[in-house]
Amino acid sequence: MSAEFAQAAGGREFTYAASGVDIDAGERAVTLMRAAVERTNRPEVVGGLGGFAGLFALDTAKYRKPLLASSTDGVGTKIALARQLDRHDTVGIDLVAMVVDDLVACGAEPLFLQDYVACGKVVPERIAAVVTGIAAGCTQAGAALVGGETAEHGDLMDADEYDLAATAVGVVEADAVLGPERVRQGDAVIAMASSGFHSNGYSLVRRVVGAAGLDLHGTPAGLDRTLGEELLEPTRIYALDCLALVGELGVEGAHAYAHITGGGLAGNTARVVPEGLQAVLDRSTWALPAVVRLMEEHGVPRAESERAFNCGVGMIAAVAPDRADAAVALLTARGVPAWIAGTVQARPGDAAPAARLVGSYR
Repeated sequence: MSAEFAQAAGGREFTYAASGVDIDAGERAVTLMRAAVERTNRPEVVGGLGGFAGLFALDTAKYRKPLLASSTDGVGTKIALARQLDRHDTVGIDLVAMVVDDLVACGAEPLFLQDYVACGKVVPERIAAVVTGIAAGCTQAGAALVGGETAEHGDLMDADEYDLAATAVGVVEADAVLGPERVRQGDAVIAMASSGFHSNGYSLVRRVVGAAGLDLHGTPAGLDRTLGEELLEPTRIYALDCLALVGELGVEGAHAYAHITGGGLAGNTARVVPEGLQAVLDRSTWALPAVVRLMEEHGVPRAESERAFNCGVGMIAAVAPDRADAAVALLTARGVPAWIAGTVQARPGDAAPAARLVGSYR
């Protein structure tokens, strides 16, 4: 520091680290996560970790008329539970699930993903645990993790705070896009079991846990593990299973997918039902998960459960009725519990909802 600047600064020296940004810690985090990230590479990935941009060589000769699909999402306040329990290796899987299962809803194959981690302080081991989870999710989805960003925002966040977001890109043939345009009266509605709350409804869950004084380290009646473990169970990733179903049935058999996220089962199923039709799902075809019943026992009304939580169903498929049994068999063989939960019927009037639940849970 020159004499005149030292005098102007009162003899003090200012560093980035002292201002809340530790470049060395960020570099160590990259070193710790590198192997996990590189394991997600697909043959189309060009270059490696550390470039200014991720490069992916799309093989256009493989497609007749490819459409690129993209999706962006985060994990939400489930991260607050991860911080409270000091377990950070699962929320990365949740992050991947939120974006790739939106992509596959239109029939797109996830190609690659980029993540963004904002934190109050870079703790290399914690950031590496988060990104290792992201890499694990990418592996489950068949997507490459081609890059990302870790930003240290000490003036905006407390030292132990962090938040996650990601964008994924996929590809689908223009004449193979799935959606409400393909759904027909008489289609079977196939339900695929969720692995828990996934990444939705956690502001409500956390409010109930706090108000009821529930012990995250205890095991409530009906659960076979601690409440904390139950609530941090990572989101099931359906992408490859949904693609396999399209591969088996074709777009003539598999018509639409609905990823059950915020808004619940009926709200999200309605998004793939065309005008004039209604998806009717029978609650008696599955059991309401014990952890949802626990929330209801402590004050969450059933109507609110069905709006805020997935209630045991993480993905819906509308398929041709003569292919319903084949769809269930394929998903079950792939380890995804699935069943015929309802049908697509004529909508009884313009005021009727596009999707509704009937009957009582088992």
